[in-house]
Amino acid sequence: MHEYRATTSWRRTSEDFTYDTYNRAHEVTFGGGETVPWSAAPEFKGDADRVNPEEAFVASLSSCHMLTFLALAARKRWIVDLYIDAASGVMERNSQGKYWVSRVTLRPKVTFSGERQPSTEEISALHHSAHDNCFVANSVTSVVSIDGA
Repeated sequence: MHEYRATTSWRRTSEDFTYDTYNRAHEVTFGGGETVPWSAAPEFKGDADRVNPEEAFVASLSSCHMLTFLALAARKRWIVDLYIDAASGVMERNSQGKYWVSRVTLRPKVTFSGERQPSTEEISALHHSAHDNCFVANSVTSVVSIDGA
């Protein structure tokens, strides 16, 4: 078993406390001591210059997929030089009218080097295996798809 921690800290900076006036800015300190400024998404009166939970959710899925992909590629002795993923998530209302991130699309572009180059089919299989073994993807009910895999 592994445990991961994050501490979220918020303090009111507005004179009053109503939905339209309270500040959404806060900080999250992760287990390693890194503190990151967060806020609500701009659509919910947040600060666009800060990370919001919905972006972090998409980034978490993207990062987990990449790290799993890299581990699998290394085990196959394929050399990865560059991995870029322009991931996106869609938030909408479910059948009960509640917002949720219903789907996340990963768009990884991978550059390999070396004498042994994986085929298109092997790269696709690697992405499917990375998805099946991604800890975060295995923890959510959102649909996670991989363009081009």
